[in-house]
Amino acid sequence: MENLLISEHATKPYLSKPSFSGHQTFPFRYTWLKKGVDAVMEDPTVFSADDASVTLGVGKNMVSSIRHWCIVAGLIKIDPLEHRRLLPTQLGKAIFSEDGFDPYLDDPATLWLIHWKIATNINQATAWYWAFNICTENQFKRAKFITDLYTWTQHEYSRRHEKPRKMKSFSDNTLQRDVNCFIRTYCQARHQETVVEESFDCPLVELNLISELPEGGHFEFQRGGKDILPTVIVAETLVALWYTCFPDKETLPFSDIMRAPLSPGRIFRIDENTMAHHLEELENLSSGGLRYDETANLKQVYRQKDLNQIGFLRRYYE
Repeated sequence: MENLLISEHATKPYLSKPSFSGHQTFPFRYTWLKKGVDAVMEDPTVFSADDASVTLGVGKNMVSSIRHWCIVAGLIKIDPLEHRRLLPTQLGKAIFSEDGFDPYLDDPATLWLIHWKIATNINQATAWYWAFNICTENQFKRAKFITDLYTWTQHEYSRRHEKPRKMKSFSDNTLQRDVNCFIRTYCQARHQETVVEESFDCPLVELNLISELPEGGHFEFQRGGKDILPTVIVAETLVALWYTCFPDKETLPFSDIMRAPLSPGRIFRIDENTMAHHLEELENLSSGGLRYDETANLKQVYRQKDLNQIGFLRRYYE
């Protein structure tokens, strides 16, 4: 079975069109992703239909938000032949179909997968990508987070084009709303909002990746051991990193696994000891496809065979 996290013709993330909107300020809810995938499997044009709110049982803004999150998480995609139509991806079907791995998000492993997909989506979840792949500060204030994010986005956008190009400008309110949504995706709401519906926590809060510090307005990434992170998810995301960013390498140094963009070390905020423990289990988990070695203080993972055929996820969920 192919690695479900790798999109067809996957390449290194490339900032072509940054986005700071689409979610309508809502982090996704527990039922939203399944609701979106199920609806698309039944009717590919459901999100453009006049009665979409009735079909999905939510308000108009939430219809747009469900569509946004399902696309950002790589669970549905736009039909390239007819843009009104949406299609479930292999990952979307694998998780949420009738006989899927985890249609009701009962297993934290599924939340880690969804987090990885969102946090590696540079163009549709730019703030999420920057926070987990580029930002090096462990603690942050909201205002500085916004400034640093936008500065990096402008620089990266300009650098990635052969001829100097000016990036589309974004208002302060747009950036503020986007970063607020980012924080609420991972950080439990402390105070009841004016609108009760907006106080619902996102499932990714369970991953304990970001916490609000007592002084308020200050936040901290939680690095360390992750008790609810299975080794199979580290392995699956490591394979995705390997084929996306280092396809010609037969070995990956520990430093890349810990700190490279898209790496499980960065995306999951794992400390070095925890990562080493996961890597030591790779050989058995992958049936010899991956092997971790620490000879002469040189920590590396060796790729022994084609990893696309290792069904990490299927064996885990079954």
